Amino acid sequence: MHDTIPDLLRHAALRYGEREFLRFPETSLSFAEVEAETGRLAGALAAKGVRPGDRVAVMMENVPGWPLSWLAVLRAGAITVPVNARYRAADLEHVLRDSGAVATLTTAEHAPHIPGPAYTLDTLTGAAPPPDVRIRSDDIANFQYTSGTTGFPKACMLTHDYWLRTAQVVAGQVRLRDDDVMMIAQAYSYMDPQWTTLLCLIGGIPQVVLPRFSASGFWPAAREHGATLTYVLGTMPLLLHKQPPSPLDRRNRMRLVLCSGIAPALHRAFEERWGALWRELYGSTESGTDLIAAPEAGETVGTGAMGLPPPGKEVRLDEETGEILVRGVPMMKGYWNHPEATAHAFRGGWYHTGDLGIQDADGRIRHAGRLKDMVRRGGENISCAEVERVLGEHPAVLSSALVPIPDELFGELPKAFIQLNPGHEPGRDTAMSVIAHARQRLARFKIPAYVEFVDGFALTPSARIEKRHLLLPERDQRAGAIPVEEERT
Repeated sequence: MHDTIPDLLRHAALRYGEREFLRFPETSLSFAEVEAETGRLAGALAAKGVRPGDRVAVMMENVPGWPLSWLAVLRAGAITVPVNARYRAADLEHVLRDSGAVATLTTAEHAPHIPGPAYTLDTLTGAAPPPDVRIRSDDIANFQYTSGTTGFPKACMLTHDYWLRTAQVVAGQVRLRDDDVMMIAQAYSYMDPQWTTLLCLIGGIPQVVLPRFSASGFWPAAREHGATLTYVLGTMPLLLHKQPPSPLDRRNRMRLVLCSGIAPALHRAFEERWGALWRELYGSTESGTDLIAAPEAGETVGTGAMGLPPPGKEVRLDEETGEILVRGVPMMKGYWNHPEATAHAFRGGWYHTGDLGIQDADGRIRHAGRLKDMVRRGGENISCAEVERVLGEHPAVLSSALVPIPDELFGELPKAFIQLNPGHEPGRDTAMSVIAHARQRLARFKIPAYVEFVDGFALTPSARIEKRHLLLPERDQRAGAIPVEEERT
């Protein structure tokens, strides 16, 4: 394995040369072209005063400039701070101030809104050679901000070794082939397009980067580009499944869909509909890949089992709470500027994921919701993920989010925010239909007490609903909501 990301890029450019590496809607770049352009940009950054260890933010949409900027910053010995291109003033200022970024690489669209020095790539001109800096595998490559759903994000300090191990683990598990094509639809500021970029450098295969995730456009894009590998997560699988079936569904080259959070009841239907294997990949920004199901692990289909730890990782459940605990490599160095949070996350020598798990007789772990994504109703804990999964099975429901709202009697009550599929009308009849469906499948105390219909949700870069926007403390959570409980007992 190579020691650093620039080492891997140099090796791939020598080995694969003019083979296609990055494919965007309007542009295609070879391995050699990316190596040359990132070298030029690294020299331009050094000429602007960027030094090893400096933090440089990158705020762009899914355009070629994103991976070029990332690789150039690393080649200059600096640290990349990925910034969600949808951030507005408060989030943007938090990340730039917290990271201590010396500059931001961006596009003309975002440049006017960025405090401090901001450069578009076309202004980074000149012929300065890339700086001759020594980079070690344990040097930090990214301040990767977690896409927190309930609070301001924290920066995970991720090393070159972290990224290379993460990509190598997946490359080994998926049995990379010479004719593979990786396709990704998440924002580049999030983890996944970054480690898949490295996976493509390892295998000498192209990465197709879609501008954004589109449920209606995903499989047509897979057919157009001949994609064989992809990774989806969050709300993406269910949104794909809710698209009308098409005679073209199985007309694709896809051989493997990696997914975090496959609905067990739909797992086999996914594989049959699109004619590709779907396999679980479980991990986090803090710890990389922790569990992965191999392509040949057909016995996991429909069970919810998340696979086995890759080499270098140990995974177990906390005996008291059932929380999933992880140790080994790769692992973040800690949270930047948050030593207390780092110590708490790694108490007892294990990284505490905040996820709940259930272990089956074969030792496999299934996901059972978030430790913090719970509603405490009287003496009962309600997993938001469990209720959301059931609500999502109703034909009217496109997407849903369950949150706790204060209640004098019970402490908290569950409230469901629901986005409807086209053709369904928001109103009490629809709300009661969804609740009747839930009553057939959930314990009585888990049934939402209130339903509020919304046009859409703000999503994190990992395609999860950003619940902090639903939990504004000044908001009256009952105003505009439909009470759906039959009785408060």
